[in-house]
Amino acid sequence: MIAFADIKQAITPKPSAQLYDVPLLYCMLMLIGVGFIMVTSASMPTAERLYDNPYHIIIRHSMFLLMGLGLFWITVSVPMDWWKRSNPYLLLFGMVLLVAVLIVGREVNGAKRWIPIGPIGFQVAEAAKLFFFSYIAGYLVRKREEVQENIKGFAKPIAVFAVYALLVLLQPDLGTVVVMFVTTVGLLFLAGAKLWQFFVLILTGIGLVVLLIIVEPYRMARVVGFLDPWDDPFGKGYQLVQSLMAYSQGGWFGQGLGNSVQKLQYLPEAHNDFIFAVIGEELGLVGVVSILMVLATLVFRALLIGQQALKCQKEYEGYFAFAIGIWFAFQTMVNVGASAGILPTKGLTLPFISYGGSSLLIMTIATSILLRVDFETKMATKQATSGGAKR
Repeated sequence: MIAFADIKQAITPKPSAQLYDVPLLYCMLMLIGVGFIMVTSASMPTAERLYDNPYHIIIRHSMFLLMGLGLFWITVSVPMDWWKRSNPYLLLFGMVLLVAVLIVGREVNGAKRWIPIGPIGFQVAEAAKLFFFSYIAGYLVRKREEVQENIKGFAKPIAVFAVYALLVLLQPDLGTVVVMFVTTVGLLFLAGAKLWQFFVLILTGIGLVVLLIIVEPYRMARVVGFLDPWDDPFGKGYQLVQSLMAYSQGGWFGQGLGNSVQKLQYLPEAHNDFIFAVIGEELGLVGVVSILMVLATLVFRALLIGQQALKCQKEYEGYFAFAIGIWFAFQTMVNVGASAGILPTKGLTLPFISYGGSSLLIMTIATSILLRVDFETKMATKQATSGGAKR
């Protein structure tokens, strides 16, 4: 752990250069602010109906925001060397959590994904994702040549992924598995895996996802509803039809903040999985494009931080940052694509905006890790430059 004096030094503006990524931090704060406003707007009708208190959901969201702020300051003070040393143990801890949720977890809508902790439920798959990405980053540092040269080095992380995927599918949660798979494939590609291995893995993954969709009737219903929602607008296609109607009413500048019609008991999960449709209805195309630009900037900064870390010979930090960037980008694409009818519904949150305490906490921790990586990279570069100047 570093002293808080070091943190203060890291976040204090310098005339020459900042020792932390200012655009990344601003993007996170803007998205959290937009999320707070939109969750308030989208959740009030549901909260009134379920809890007789229109502010019930946003009060819980505020509680998670405060917890996230505390975790942010704690995580940003943890050296990346700790993550690097601890990643095998974090991987095992993630497996323990995934097993535990199947035993003592709370079931909601047929899915057992939450471990109750007092008045709240923690979705363990969110933490498991972060631990798994940390492990893959560490593995690529230890076995990079093996990954590049033979199938054995390529197969080992896939075997670990298979175990994680099986445990997550038992909940069931196909969306999380797809995010983990895409991020793993992306990291292996960046680490220099052979192209034929890369394509075989992609084709195998696509085949398994199709199989998982076919064998589960509710997943098949989602796909059918996605392909032609208007064929059954009050059944399988109901949620997507209502979402598309919300977008269609938004126009250029929207109906105005708080004036969404679809959130009034028409659009299920308006404050969660389909919050982007409410944004489209209330803020219009201008609001939608603005938020997507902030999310794109967040992802770009994450990838840039990873690239700079690799240039500074910080391979673990670089791969971990790349993993977080790919994760944020793909999850955003799936959430927005599902609400717009481009992709089947997967139940993934929109980073920092959707209601979902576990996702908000873990993504806040992930962003603080990015800031820590950037801080350590700039410190190492600064020390190397100072050392060269002295010599």
